[in-house]
Amino acid sequence: MAEHEAETFPKPARANRERGAQPQAPGKTPRRSELLGALSLAIDLGLGQPMEHMLRATCLGLRIVDLVGGGQQLRERVYYANLLAWIGCHADSPELAALFGDDIGFRSDYYLIDARGLSMLSMMVRHIAADQQGARRTMAQARFIATARPELRELISSHCTSAGRLAARIGLDEELPVILANTFERWDGKGLPAGKSGAEIPLEMRIAQLADTVEVYLRSSGLAGSLSMVKKRSGTQFDPALAELFCARATQLVDGLLAADPWDNVLNSVLRDAMLTAPELDAVLEAMGDFADLKSPWTTAHSRAVADLAGSAAASYGLGISETRVLRRAGWVHDLGRMGVSNSIWDAPGELSGVQREHLAMYPLLSERILGRLPGMLRVAQVAGAHRERLDGSGYPLGRTAPALDPCQRLFAAVDAYQTYLEPRPHRVALEARAAGARLRAEGAAGRLEARSIEAVLAAVEGSGKLRGAGAGGLTAREIEVLRLLCRGIDHHGIATALVISPKTARNHIEHIYLKSGATNRVSVTLFALENGLWDRGTPVNPSAAARTAEIV
Repeated sequence: MAEHEAETFPKPARANRERGAQPQAPGKTPRRSELLGALSLAIDLGLGQPMEHMLRATCLGLRIVDLVGGGQQLRERVYYANLLAWIGCHADSPELAALFGDDIGFRSDYYLIDARGLSMLSMMVRHIAADQQGARRTMAQARFIATARPELRELISSHCTSAGRLAARIGLDEELPVILANTFERWDGKGLPAGKSGAEIPLEMRIAQLADTVEVYLRSSGLAGSLSMVKKRSGTQFDPALAELFCARATQLVDGLLAADPWDNVLNSVLRDAMLTAPELDAVLEAMGDFADLKSPWTTAHSRAVADLAGSAAASYGLGISETRVLRRAGWVHDLGRMGVSNSIWDAPGELSGVQREHLAMYPLLSERILGRLPGMLRVAQVAGAHRERLDGSGYPLGRTAPALDPCQRLFAAVDAYQTYLEPRPHRVALEARAAGARLRAEGAAGRLEARSIEAVLAAVEGSGKLRGAGAGGLTAREIEVLRLLCRGIDHHGIATALVISPKTARNHIEHIYLKSGATNRVSVTLFALENGLWDRGTPVNPSAAARTAEIV
């Protein structure tokens, strides 16, 4: 099988090679609002929208707030509600892809309908088993129709929980999780998961819902198309008073919206929160990395592990405090660009097509562009964006060679490669530490990775201790083993095979884990594991012997 994340890829166009990050003022560090603005650029890609979609929607939402006479608190909540409403959907990409194939294509099409009744069902059925033919596809569609509502309620409940967990973890207003829980509720009461209606839905979310959809139509259909859409969905998806306000003041509300730089318009005029301290910045970056890793159960905790190993390897390499800090931070957020690639590619069990490889090869560049917008993060962006480059020019996205790669970039590439070898992927099993080290040295012998970096990584591995995690949350040792497999998206049958226990015993363990952790699905149980130090790569599991979709108990 081809190694999805280590083979040679076609080089992107010259214009992409030359696109760099913006110059930044020295000595600045990001604000929390700026970090979430950058995260929204990654979320945009996962929605099938161009970068800055959510920033423009936020700008429109804030203009609406000004017209309804809202104060600063409403402005701040609308800001964060707009930027974070869709993060949970990204976290549920594996489940969405299991149902509908291309998770990004599905989300993109979602904007085009008033998501209720026959129009919603028709759109979903159209995406079900799109890669299959004839009777197999018909049977898959029939099964989905029979179970559609509970499956969607579970997905959306998970989505809202995930978004709320991120908001709480990074220190936002305690009301934000409550607001985000209403992302898929509708004015007419036909939304999910609770079927709330009218003013039961917080005003912040009603504004965010309108602004988010209007921005898409404004780009695709112009002002006339946006007005037509809002009028049709008034009283169904949208608050009719807000819809009427938008239609009456549309020219004013959208003036310059698509032409102006939304980064400056939103981040520099809405919130003036203070620059984060170094520990605060690290905490937010770690949270961002955890959510990026949720894109696929195969990458759970990958970014955390890379950050830890990078910090240790930097000492073995002889780098100073500043460079070590850069490497750790790059470790947490180097995979943000993964959100812009469909799970139909990330979770593919076999050989990728040329087009799929082209899409995959761009994700490090997306990470670099996202991080490059943040004050004080240009160096982190440069290191993160080069983690798939190789000394001989065989890497991606830009095919840089040794002279273009500095020591931090070379070391970081070796760290990421080693950690990737330790983790299972859909098309291969994980390697044990000794085999991973041998493969790393083989890459060095072939001229792709730097020998000094390889030895620094292996020295750091040899000197590292075990991950913590015995008994947190009241879990037994066996339950922790089950938990770690559950986080990978493996169901009770796969867990039974991996641990040589009966499926009934595996299901009982899963029920106990959910009860003790308060989790209800893969996403929330994964966050519980990460936050309690319970994640470990554990024993390699053969993907072909374990189902990849988590059982919802």
